[in-house]
Amino acid sequence: MSTSQDVIREPFGLWSSGIQWHNLSDAWNLVHIGRALLNTVWIALGSWFFGLLVALTGGYALSVLRPRYGPIVTGAVLATLFVPGVVSLVASYLIILDVPIVERNLINTFWAVWLPAAPSAFNVLLMKRVFDRLPRDLFEAAKVDGAGPFRIFWSIVLPMSKPIIGVISLLTIMAAWKEFLWPMLVLPDTELQPLSVVLPRLEQTSEMSLLMASLFISVIIPVLLFLVFQRQFLRGAGQAGALKG
Repeated sequence: MSTSQDVIREPFGLWSSGIQWHNLSDAWNLVHIGRALLNTVWIALGSWFFGLLVALTGGYALSVLRPRYGPIVTGAVLATLFVPGVVSLVASYLIILDVPIVERNLINTFWAVWLPAAPSAFNVLLMKRVFDRLPRDLFEAAKVDGAGPFRIFWSIVLPMSKPIIGVISLLTIMAAWKEFLWPMLVLPDTELQPLSVVLPRLEQTSEMSLLMASLFISVIIPVLLFLVFQRQFLRGAGQAGALKG
């Protein structure tokens, strides 16, 4: 809320020329930071939904259902943690250009960001570790009462896993919020780009005051999310640390 001249002349000064409230509205309207913010919210929500879906179902299958080939799948998932993400960047991009089976090009669609972000090996293994600690007697009793796999998952596993679900949700949203390289590659249309791609471009094309106002707007939602869910986050983080130990 300072002028560009004040930011350059006295970076740590507090509104030498007065509070410029119009910086926020100018950033929203002139440089269209509102559109980028909405794109970021959609990307974060989609990444959260699909990421949580894969983590919950994958962890549940490996821990509770325990198929015969479960250890092999667990080992394969664990092995992917040793592969740097940049190694699979080209292969992922080629898949997005021509998705197998459906034969669709997903460039300039949010699906191109949501789907590659969903299968997180860390989240699946973390969920599996949490589910491993749940009492097996509950599952056996539910089976005796006639509950199927879906009913056990919905009525027993999910309610007992709320803290860790909150942790993974927050980590997934934060990762999607700040991701830069992949959205820049698969969303070349400026109308669809998120904040992480738009903000670096503003540094070259906009005044310093508008850039600072845009940065301020971009961090409001992540800070509010942490403040609202900090109790669940800290409790779940402690639970995850205990499980890791």
